[in-house]
Amino acid sequence: MKISKRTQGRHLTRLMLFVMIVALGIFLVPIPTLILLACGAIDVARHNKITTALVEEYFTGKGILTWLLSPLNLCADLASDKNTGTFRLEALPTAHRREIETCIAAFIDNGELIKAHVGKTLKNGRRTMLVFKWFNAAQKTALNIPAFERNYRYIKTIAVSTFSSGEKTSWHFGPQRLTFRVLRSLDPTDNGDVYIAVDDQVHYWTQQPLFIFDDTMFHRSINNHDATRYCLFMDIVRPNHFQFGFDTAIGAMSILAKSFKRLFYKNWQFIG
Repeated sequence: MKISKRTQGRHLTRLMLFVMIVALGIFLVPIPTLILLACGAIDVARHNKITTALVEEYFTGKGILTWLLSPLNLCADLASDKNTGTFRLEALPTAHRREIETCIAAFIDNGELIKAHVGKTLKNGRRTMLVFKWFNAAQKTALNIPAFERNYRYIKTIAVSTFSSGEKTSWHFGPQRLTFRVLRSLDPTDNGDVYIAVDDQVHYWTQQPLFIFDDTMFHRSINNHDATRYCLFMDIVRPNHFQFGFDTAIGAMSILAKSFKRLFYKNWQFIG
């Protein structure tokens, strides 16, 4: 009962703060505030499964930055092909596929080296991120994989994420839609308890080790298996009709990338 009351209190506090801030915004800067509210409503409406938890997290929790960036994200939608939320590799342009396939091949070829390297520090964290490139900025790492050190035209982030047995994330949103998230499981187990859920879809790694999706959608990752889950983790420029505009916006976004890393991955251990 105490936990229930505490939870209800948190929801009520969030709602009151939201109402107060929006009311103040409408009083001081009504047009920008109403535009932001409209953009947020459109963003939420993209989901097939709209729940109270989704709406609350978007406007008052982990999705606040996604909401603040919603005008930019909706502009990115207008400058791109239809966003279906999840994507198959063959649906991407040839140049995008070529870069993704190059990194996947290197990931598989160096799988045992990656496991050994991560294994040295995995005991100190239930989720780790071995980062080679973060929004085009090379990261220091003791593990040398030449394919991960190249300058790619479309791939902006290259890392390896690991989940220990029983590890999972809460439901959350990525901040921006200038890029799409590409994940590739190293050795998917034949187990239905290892998956990623996006909106109303559940993707099981055992059925398809590669998954490409719009991470501004409500999503979470689960590893309820008794083994560590290794995934190649990449951000790739979204196929679009205005490459110069996307390049410029992503260049500006990269300035904030370090802050994003600390904000969105505070529960992760970053290793080199």
